[in-house]
Amino acid sequence: MNRGFRLVSLFFFLLAIFLYPVSAPAQETRKLRAAYTSISGNMTPLWAAREGGYLKKYGLDVDIISMPSGNEGMNALIAGEVEFLAIAGSTTATAAVGGAEVIALATTIERLVTSLIVGPAIQKPEDLKGKSVGISRFGTSIDTAARMAIQHYGLEPIKDVAITQIGAMSSILTALRANRIQAAILSYPSITQARREGFRELLDIASLGMPYASTGISVRKAFVQQRRDVATNYVKAVVEAIARLKKDKPFALEVMSKYLRTKDRDVLEETYGVSVVRYLKRVPLPTPEAFRSVLEELAQTNPKAKGQDLRKFYDDSIVLELERSGFINSLYP
Repeated sequence: MNRGFRLVSLFFFLLAIFLYPVSAPAQETRKLRAAYTSISGNMTPLWAAREGGYLKKYGLDVDIISMPSGNEGMNALIAGEVEFLAIAGSTTATAAVGGAEVIALATTIERLVTSLIVGPAIQKPEDLKGKSVGISRFGTSIDTAARMAIQHYGLEPIKDVAITQIGAMSSILTALRANRIQAAILSYPSITQARREGFRELLDIASLGMPYASTGISVRKAFVQQRRDVATNYVKAVVEAIARLKKDKPFALEVMSKYLRTKDRDVLEETYGVSVVRYLKRVPLPTPEAFRSVLEELAQTNPKAKGQDLRKFYDDSIVLELERSGFINSLYP
């Protein structure tokens, strides 16, 4: 009888496992993942949020992942492989125009902090005609910067000046050295390195002064709707990290040195001066002006971008809450 009872109990136990699998709770305990999409000074706020302990301070257990470009990063975000993405607003807008349910929560840099760097074959802007400019990938902010620079000199991208996909900044610089390309769009610290090697800055694109959603925090819309508290804490961690970067230069240089993988003082100092002091926003509010520039640029190659409602591409509510509550001001005594 006891044996029969045990068999019946085992049957119902196995049935319960079949009907109510235990895999769902395990899914809930997975670490959050945040990715960055280039090895450049613009990504420093995310690195500082981790190194300064601010993610943990706000109860977040986050793995930080490096992506080779914005396109790969956006694909990972759309697929749910990462929850947060440090990326250009232009890449987010491109994906959203294409139907992806993604949105920017913050804009940390509101200029295209890049430069058109040229080799010896280009002595003046008109020498660009018939030459090739190296970028990371089509559809990224580096691609946008190339098109903007070419048009600034009255030339037509593709028709007058070739745009060549190379990959990471280090690879673009290598291609420039080998004369596989005659010009390149670089960001810091690669700009400093290129100057040191004798290449010339033909155009500082940020100096054009155009508001542009260059770098920020992007998420899936469903994530911020379902887990707004987590999204808010993530933004708080990044905002507090920004304050630390601006107030604590030795900390900032240490973080940059680790993630940029250099101890070169000149490289670190120039990257800090540009990416933190000059262009990093204390209040990383996404603005309609910055996204209008993104959409106008995008519309030149994608007709679907024309006439879009700018509010479709960003959600400023979390940063506004942090600003109005006095949280951001409290970080700058």
